Amino acid sequence: MHRDEPTIPAHVTRRSFLTLAGTAAAAMATASVALDVVASSHPAYAAALTKAQRDQMTPDDILALMKKGNERFRLGQESPHDYLAQQRASASGQYPAAVILSCIDSRAPAETIMDLGIGDCFNARVAGNIANDDLIGSLEFACEVAGAKVVLVMGHTACGAIKGAIDQVKLGYLTGLLAQIRPAVEQTRYDGERSAKNYAFVDSVARTNVRVTVGEIRRRSAILAGLEATGRVKMAGAMYDLQTGVIEFSS
Repeated sequence: MHRDEPTIPAHVTRRSFLTLAGTAAAAMATASVALDVVASSHPAYAAALTKAQRDQMTPDDILALMKKGNERFRLGQESPHDYLAQQRASASGQYPAAVILSCIDSRAPAETIMDLGIGDCFNARVAGNIANDDLIGSLEFACEVAGAKVVLVMGHTACGAIKGAIDQVKLGYLTGLLAQIRPAVEQTRYDGERSAKNYAFVDSVARTNVRVTVGEIRRRSAILAGLEATGRVKMAGAMYDLQTGVIEFSS
């Protein structure tokens, strides 16, 4: 974790996503303890994120809480979710704190593995977590129009799209999609067997692909690059390990 990121107590749950915002680490710790007491007797903590709550948080606050959510997930300590309450609370408006560009893999649902609820984040999913024009437009909407403060590109281990790109698979429209991953294959430095059968190489390419995608978003979207330059938005990458459940975040 970078030194400028807030320190989040291990026991902080998703309800803190709804209340903790833009404060010093000590204040966040104090607030979380109080929330644990209040929330235990008040079911309203499960309601969706509000604009005021989202606007109080910094991008670093949001990333720190996403990391803590993943820690709860992998330890089997997920927050109790009242999805019906979240659905009702968010029906008249949404104020997501982040937008996540991830792969379509059924084993890597972003909201679940970060212990998030309805209304917490936008989630754009496409095989190989690539950034084409339509997806970049979606990210621009999420941040410039809807106010999300984090753009997270998340790849994962043993990715089928990465394997297909390595093998240069040809299959209908998938052919063109996989071609967009080829630059990551070519840019990956790896001394061992460079094949889809070598999972270490596949995962190395997946990491490169996350970095390439983040770079493409910055290069192609003047809107998002401008938001990041002013500190309103932070772009980051991540890799999810299917075996361990751990998300490794990178800047």
